[in-house]
Amino acid sequence: MTALASSSIIAKSVKIAQLMNLTTLTQADQAESTFFTAADVYARLKTVIDPELNVDIVSLGLIYDASTRDIQTEQGKKPFVHVLLTLTTPGCPLAGMFDKMVKDSLIGLPELDVKPNVFVELTFDPPWVQEMMSEEAKAELGFD
Repeated sequence: MTALASSSIIAKSVKIAQLMNLTTLTQADQAESTFFTAADVYARLKTVIDPELNVDIVSLGLIYDASTRDIQTEQGKKPFVHVLLTLTTPGCPLAGMFDKMVKDSLIGLPELDVKPNVFVELTFDPPWVQEMMSEEAKAELGFD
């Protein structure tokens, strides 16, 4: 990921936190969370299986970004997670399920309250293409 893309994602996460009525993030808060890492989030997301393709959403290339940071809430410092994902097609009949599946996979991460502190953002820019899949997913689905 380029520095510009990373900066854009941080700016978007700050705006999301503000829109969710969370206390404004400071520059120090914009670093990765001190509670867990983005790698921890990706590990959890690998347990989310696409119900139609029976392959995890990370291997399918549906996760464009997963970032973590600390935010200041009324209850003190808490982790915040932003997941940017796409679907294989805008007309996916199961689109409504992915928000809950992603949030459910993150339950149990230290100090994370998934209802207010996980934002799952759906995008189709750029559109998903088969080349975004891992080699293992391509082989499993017969695209090798």
